[in-house]
Amino acid sequence: MSKVLMKGNEAIAEAAIQAGCRFFFGYPITPQNEIPAYMAKRLPQVGGCFVQAESEVAAINMVYGAAGAGARVMTSSSSPGISLKQEGISYIAGAELPCLIVNIVRGGPGLGGIQPAQSDYFQAVKGGGHGDYHLVVLAPSTIQETVDLVRKGFDIADQYRNPVMILGDGMLGQMMEPVEFKEAKPRRLPPKDWATTGWKGDRPRAVINSLFIDPQVLEDHVNRIYKKYEEIKANETLVECYNCEDAEIIVSAYGTTARIVRSVTEMAARKGIKIGLIRPITLWPFPAETLRSWAQRDHVKAFLTVEMSMGQMVEDVTLSIDGLKPSHFYGRTGGMVPRPADILAEIEKIRGVNL
Repeated sequence: MSKVLMKGNEAIAEAAIQAGCRFFFGYPITPQNEIPAYMAKRLPQVGGCFVQAESEVAAINMVYGAAGAGARVMTSSSSPGISLKQEGISYIAGAELPCLIVNIVRGGPGLGGIQPAQSDYFQAVKGGGHGDYHLVVLAPSTIQETVDLVRKGFDIADQYRNPVMILGDGMLGQMMEPVEFKEAKPRRLPPKDWATTGWKGDRPRAVINSLFIDPQVLEDHVNRIYKKYEEIKANETLVECYNCEDAEIIVSAYGTTARIVRSVTEMAARKGIKIGLIRPITLWPFPAETLRSWAQRDHVKAFLTVEMSMGQMVEDVTLSIDGLKPSHFYGRTGGMVPRPADILAEIEKIRGVNL
């Protein structure tokens, strides 16, 4: 199959359709508007249903309904819109319903701005809504990887009956790159015999619910969900390690920021500085064991986390390396993008202290 030049948001939408998504419920907000616009045109062509809801709150509850009926369903938004969806996301996680949620992150807090950011990390990986739950959070760094992870995200959601989030940013949503919609190896997915598709007395009644009045029943329910999370950690954790074999300093970054860091490794090499990159692809589950294993190597002297935020993933990096090596942070926020030269200057400063 030949490649086609597409904007990131539109590639996300087409990948979802090719993955079998036939229902989309959303509400417009920059910089993700091309996703619902594309879905509004394409879904009717494939027998699907697009609804622009009256609000983000309505949209996520429509997702709850379609997911409860066993459909492959998706919503998308940008930061303030995802905040409005949090109650519904918690309900969906509590009811163990599969769906895909896309967040094309913009600067905040508040309405902030429409430029790219990574300041929704805490919201995505630490819950966001109320209660004990996790989303599976996938963080692509290219449009091709985004396309591939959309299909994977739907499969993970169906396999574990859990909502999955694609965490992108305004750059990834708005840039254009050549992409290929490849045939993916199908997963062996469990039947959706839990779905509320009607009852004629030929099977147990299907009930979708996240309300458990008896505290012991609720605790048992949450404990069972957390056993499922352990399976996800064991089976679905994804990470890329680049140029780490003899690195003096390892930089941790995800998404489009990791692409900037890749160019910094080349700039550093020309100055005789050995830099590696650890790029978490799953932000939850976080690849803590991988970071810890590199922190145990003698040639690694320090870690630097680079983010488009005031420092959120850096907390998980610091916890993962568990004091084995110094942990540093460099970030820009408010829609500002880290510049390679500034990252390199930070690396040189760290190198001067630790080597």
